[in-house]
Amino acid sequence: MSHEQSTRRAFIRSTIASGTVIPLGGSLLSGQINRGNGIPLRRLTTHNGEDIYVSILCLGGWHIGKAAIESSDKEAIRLMHTAIDEGLTFFDNAWDYHNGYSEQIMGKALKDRRDRVFLMTKNCERDYLGSKQQLDESLRRLKTDVIDLWQFHEMIYDNDPDWVFEKGGIRAGIEAVQAGKVRFLGFTGHKDPRIHLKMLNKPYHWASSQMPINICDYHYRSFQKLVIPTCLEQQIGIIGMKSLGGSPDGKKARIPSAGIATAEECIQYSLSMPVSSLVVGIRNTKDLDQALRLGQNFQPMSEEQLSSLRERVAEISSDGRHELFKTTQIFDGPYHQKQHGFDL
Repeated sequence: MSHEQSTRRAFIRSTIASGTVIPLGGSLLSGQINRGNGIPLRRLTTHNGEDIYVSILCLGGWHIGKAAIESSDKEAIRLMHTAIDEGLTFFDNAWDYHNGYSEQIMGKALKDRRDRVFLMTKNCERDYLGSKQQLDESLRRLKTDVIDLWQFHEMIYDNDPDWVFEKGGIRAGIEAVQAGKVRFLGFTGHKDPRIHLKMLNKPYHWASSQMPINICDYHYRSFQKLVIPTCLEQQIGIIGMKSLGGSPDGKKARIPSAGIATAEECIQYSLSMPVSSLVVGIRNTKDLDQALRLGQNFQPMSEEQLSSLRERVAEISSDGRHELFKTTQIFDGPYHQKQHGFDL
């Protein structure tokens, strides 16, 4: 280990001990690549000694499926093609989004430009056979031979991490990597940092961990305080989501609509954390233009700006009222609720 690496790890350990959140502008900023007017890139993971970079913004699969449903396949595909041309080349999806329609429409969009996109989708199963089946279905819908990042979706119940390992989901994932169907494995969750930490302590080195990163998260069940330092120490890519507080119907983002902060402030704040990328919902041209503008012109907030924003939202953030994905089942996928025996 080099002196630089040793110093970096010592700094991270001290950060974990103190509960401090490391902003992007700190000493842990690892090689953001700026590309003129394009969306900058950040390191997600490493493969065979080579760093793998992704665009700092990631196009959300749920919202693009919603765009196709509410407008047309043609419009959703146009949005995706424009995003790619402008350098937003990290695409998110999941097996269960709109009953597979999100993957299908994304497959149509990528059929002639698959090599320009780092493609992520998610597995909703926990067992071996179910995971294998969902992967094959995702590959078919997305019209591709390989998924760049396959994540175990919605680690939101305390026993989800155990199920992934006890029921064989992880074995299906490892076999998929060995077979060349998947390049990297990760996991997602929006409920409780403790569940993320449980997953991070399992006997597998994940490429990524996806979690809520927003201004209110700092004060309630904070992924920023509890999970980010561990991911940094283990050199696991951090994918942010729910920067606007989420919306069950995808229309009114909770934090901006409550007048707590503007969408621009929310996104800039989340990108100022040491995330590899931030998933953003794009349903129309307005959403896309905003994402491109903020991504292309991104400058991290200063320590003073971050502190001021956190202080401004402290009183209304500490009970979780604006992060309903943590405190209710409103954002829990029906597939996963049924999986755990909840009455829908």
